[in-house]
Amino acid sequence: MNLAVYIYWPISPTHSNYKYSSLLHHHHQPTQSLHTLKKKMKVSFAVLLLLALLFTSAYAISPAPSPSRFGCDKKCALRCSKSGWKDRCLKYCGICCGKCNGCVPSGPYAPKAQCPCYRDMKNPKGRDKCP
Repeated sequence: MNLAVYIYWPISPTHSNYKYSSLLHHHHQPTQSLHTLKKKMKVSFAVLLLLALLFTSAYAISPAPSPSRFGCDKKCALRCSKSGWKDRCLKYCGICCGKCNGCVPSGPYAPKAQCPCYRDMKNPKGRDKCP
């Protein structure tokens, strides 16, 4: 690749023709061979492809099972039937039921020990998450 910088100036103050001169005439030689450049591009493409697969597979990891799949609605309705905060109870019971593969203590006053997963879930403050 040739790189040249030209400056134009008039031949005389009254003359409109311009003359040019090359200030810099530099021959640029490539520092890498075409083979090396292709190899680097292949590696870069492979890395980008790997990263794309990694990020998309993070979303494909099986999410928490759907609470309705385990009959959680009926189980939680029974569990929360005597609760003073029914909406909140149903919400958290449904979350816990889904994460515990449908295990919910059998009635409003049944011990949480019937479902160790349900019993052991805690909220960020360290209190029981599941009603």
